Amino acid sequence: MAQINPYVMFSGNAEEAFDFYKSVFGGAFAVVVRFKDMPADPNHPTAESDANKIMHIALPIGKNVLMASDVPEKNMAGKVDSDNKFFVSISAESKEEAGKLFNGLSAGGKIEVPIADSPWGTYFGMFADKYGIQWMVDFDPRRNG
Repeated sequence: MAQINPYVMFSGNAEEAFDFYKSVFGGAFAVVVRFKDMPADPNHPTAESDANKIMHIALPIGKNVLMASDVPEKNMAGKVDSDNKFFVSISAESKEEAGKLFNGLSAGGKIEVPIADSPWGTYFGMFADKYGIQWMVDFDPRRNG
């Protein structure tokens, strides 16, 4: 069965927030990826001001994972509001399950990132469902393979 985890967007202070969360919950970050660590994408170039911001961070808490990103200034105007602050992230147990959940939940909604192999090694997609709830679906073969 898939696992559901919270995914929170920040306006440039994700690292500060997650250092705080780690001080409260304990543990260690499972992953920290900065925008400068991502492969160059001519369709979505990284602004110099975003290079050291958090592209993805994950803090395991019990059996769940709290995850986050900073909103890039160039691509999303660096603004976080009630429409883009929270996501429901589903960690599927297989690539097939990820595809089924992505296709089912995104029906009638708006796909932001089609599900596909990602540069960070997961099978990943992102969308808003027909009710406006934002979702991320991934399968990580390193975790579930």
